[in-house]
Amino acid sequence: MTSRNGIHQDIVIVGGGMVGAAAAIGLAQLGLSVTVVEHFLPQSYDAEQPLDVRVSAISQASEKLLERFGAWPAIKQMRHAVYTGLETWELDGFITQFDSQQIGSSHLGHIVENRLVQLGLWQQLEALDNVEIQCPAKVARFERIDASADSPIKVSLDCGEVIHTKLLVGCDGANSAVREWAGIGLTGWDYKQSAMLINIETQTPQQAVTWQQFTPSGPRSLLPLPGNNASLVWYDSPQTIAKLMQLNPVQLAQQVRLHFPKRLDPNFIVTNKGAFPLTRRHSNQYYAENVVILGDAAHTINPLAGQGVNLGFKDVDALVSQVAEALGNNECWYAPQVLSKYQKQRYNDNLLMMTAMDAFYKSFSNDILPMKVLRNLVLKVANIDSPIKKKVLKYAMGLN
Repeated sequence: MTSRNGIHQDIVIVGGGMVGAAAAIGLAQLGLSVTVVEHFLPQSYDAEQPLDVRVSAISQASEKLLERFGAWPAIKQMRHAVYTGLETWELDGFITQFDSQQIGSSHLGHIVENRLVQLGLWQQLEALDNVEIQCPAKVARFERIDASADSPIKVSLDCGEVIHTKLLVGCDGANSAVREWAGIGLTGWDYKQSAMLINIETQTPQQAVTWQQFTPSGPRSLLPLPGNNASLVWYDSPQTIAKLMQLNPVQLAQQVRLHFPKRLDPNFIVTNKGAFPLTRRHSNQYYAENVVILGDAAHTINPLAGQGVNLGFKDVDALVSQVAEALGNNECWYAPQVLSKYQKQRYNDNLLMMTAMDAFYKSFSNDILPMKVLRNLVLKVANIDSPIKKKVLKYAMGLN
């Protein structure tokens, strides 16, 4: 609906990344009108494009959500790498191995470039008549007008467009402007470490296994990528990572050979690299009146288990479910009591995953001999096939 003072939409979503685009599709499928505000237009897919360093381990639960939203077939038609196993160790001989066959599944998940997940979702967005995309665009300001108005939030864009909305959804990342405007506080800390992402091309295809070795300075990880490619993750001090980022591909490859496990095939070349600091942030709440936040706007997690975007997709699923239930009951679907149900469904689950990752990370962050012996024994025992191991694996896959 359009008036002299701007258009009226049921929902405005700020941020059209993976989580924001998924939220837009899920809410639009309920018959609600949605505007997505995004600054960067996703780049079209070309098979000749180099692999991006930003990838995610998409869990089976996330695959099902993307399938439901119509995006998964398009994503798989581009490029991805399936993985069936996951291995973690510190000392040789003390290893925990997870395999999809342990729970009767064909795979654990897929490694996909973030931009391709976003692109697959955008292809679905653009086909929906009740979704308006404002891109490239930025929010100039938010205003809360008369609370009794039908659309009490006014969103002004830098292009001059004005949108009035019932529900404002923040999917605008860790430095969320929506969260800040809504007055939602957060707690967190910096890990005093950085992670370097290194794409490599090897002479042979990768096995369908992700692995991770803990070292005194931080983990060293490998994620399989399509073809003869892999994504390496090097955790270390910000100073070390800064020095590594200055190296040319040949120099960096030599450092990788020196510091990564010997199981990594030494015959590779570096094709791309990037780095980011490790931080933990968790919002004190996920909504304020008729403003709600999802994904990184609500929580950022240690990337140790690759669960970041999967938690964001769980947020989407929960919000869409609560709004659908309210609509079915003829309730005010954007009311705080509906949003509080979303928060109740997601807050503790996110906190549990964040806390578990922190505990795991910290337990391997010291070189004290008794602790080292104990944690390696724990890894050895954890490798025994048991109901607990299967439960942990299902939880990581989002199948709990």
